[in-house]
Amino acid sequence: MYDIIIIGGGVSGCAAARELSRYQADILVVDKEEDVCCGTTKANSAIVHAGYDAAHGSLMARLNVEGSKMMPALAKELDFAYDQCGSLVICINEEDRPALQKLYENGVANGVEGLRIIERDELVAMEPHIADEAVAALWAPTGGIVCPFGLTYALAENAAKNGVKFQFDTTVTGLTRLDDGWRVETDRGPLEARCVVNAAGVYADKLHNMVQPDDPMTIVPRRGDYFLLDHTAGDHVSHTIFQLPGKYGKGVLVTPTVHGNLLIGPTAIDIEDKEGTATTAAGLDEVRAKAGLAVKDIPLRQTITSFAGLRAHELRHDFFIGEIAPGFVDCAGIESPGLSGSPAIGVMVADIVSQSLGLEKDPAFDPTRKGILDPKTLPMEERNELIRHNPAYGQIICRCESITEGEIIDAIHRVPGARSLDGVKRRTRAGMGRCQAGFCSPRVMEILARELGVEQSAVTKSGGGSRIIVGTNKDVY
Repeated sequence: MYDIIIIGGGVSGCAAARELSRYQADILVVDKEEDVCCGTTKANSAIVHAGYDAAHGSLMARLNVEGSKMMPALAKELDFAYDQCGSLVICINEEDRPALQKLYENGVANGVEGLRIIERDELVAMEPHIADEAVAALWAPTGGIVCPFGLTYALAENAAKNGVKFQFDTTVTGLTRLDDGWRVETDRGPLEARCVVNAAGVYADKLHNMVQPDDPMTIVPRRGDYFLLDHTAGDHVSHTIFQLPGKYGKGVLVTPTVHGNLLIGPTAIDIEDKEGTATTAAGLDEVRAKAGLAVKDIPLRQTITSFAGLRAHELRHDFFIGEIAPGFVDCAGIESPGLSGSPAIGVMVADIVSQSLGLEKDPAFDPTRKGILDPKTLPMEERNELIRHNPAYGQIICRCESITEGEIIDAIHRVPGARSLDGVKRRTRAGMGRCQAGFCSPRVMEILARELGVEQSAVTKSGGGSRIIVGTNKDVY
């Protein structure tokens, strides 16, 4: 029997795992996918929200502000990409000034630091491509951007470093209360734990309802469509540009990314399919139309890909974190600003579980993690010395992003490590560039097969049945 089983390997589950690894406990993270960061966490706006939007007094507001404040120190401790570039909420007509003022007041009440309303002259000086109709904006200097993959992998790797185990390709099918904990039924056999944490994203309502059917939860998958533009468009804006929030969220944003791209989106379309991540023509048309309301001359011809993600929207629009039955802790309804609040979410879950189980702190806990070495960041002399010592760092595999074989090998051998093309891509960016893996996929497959000790035909795009090679010509002919 484990002390703790965490169901869900997204940013919330990994944040909880990392914080719980501070204690003396036997912890397992299970996920139905082949890796961490495969659900909501892998496809979002990559924004660290300052915290002015969530309703004052809500758990969402509190954890957003706390998580945002924790992010700079956490990025240094765990070595992931983060940039506190600040954000702007644009008011495009005078009639909306009261709404802008209300947003400012809500942010102040939430404890967001440095907020102020700026007028058009200052706004244009900060963002030359701001829409001609913009009259004012809410400036939030504590807003930022992050790599959601890098954050999640950093949390997971540090948790593993401190003893947390991971089990993938495991779907939870049922929950049974035991005298001393829970039996977690899965498609790979039963597991048992003294405590279960429900961090299952869009599926968290299903697990909640197994345990507490008299107080049901409903999570609606809310799809968001995005455009990702090439590095050549990355400096079109310098800050995250929001529009005034509406019924379905913060509207279409325009933002730089920590890797130098430009990101535009999302839509907010409620759907029934909890796996419905296909983009639609209508959704992408909506992004095109709405993005131009706040920022002009967006170079959409520089688009290199489009994608869609799902938000776990609970109908009451708040985070639901708490022990709903002895030894069963919900971490549910974690939609935007869940990425921003994830460090604080992890702390809150760990506090609840540790008190419930009476856990003691582990004096051997190590809070640090070193990310994958990027040779491009080294001075030329050090880079040449690295290549002399390890020639794999001199072999460019992904031309678009200049990713080396050494980086890919590092990504594969980490715990948890990459086992698919997407696992390599999210950890190293090999395949994320202009050609979208058109050139480097065969070489990455070769490296994966060699390092994992499997045939190339066993290598997948994203686990499961997503095999790329289905046979060989010699077998057919």
